[in-house]
Amino acid sequence: MKPSELREISTEELSTKEQEIRESVFRMRFKLSTGELEDTSKIKQSKKDIARIKTIMSERNRKADDGSK
Repeated sequence: MKPSELREISTEELSTKEQEIRESVFRMRFKLSTGELEDTSKIKQSKKDIARIKTIMSERNRKADDGSK
């Protein structure tokens, strides 16, 4: 997903999305080890999506902390 798309999503939805992607990566790793996974680049892309989500959530937390001071 693009960062601009992720910024439009609420924080609760982002955390749900992160959990879904984590589970997907977990399943893909099992498929990779059994030889069933055909497109290994999906694992890398999913990990990058998780990093994007975490970055956006961190930015929101920092803005909330700065606003409360």
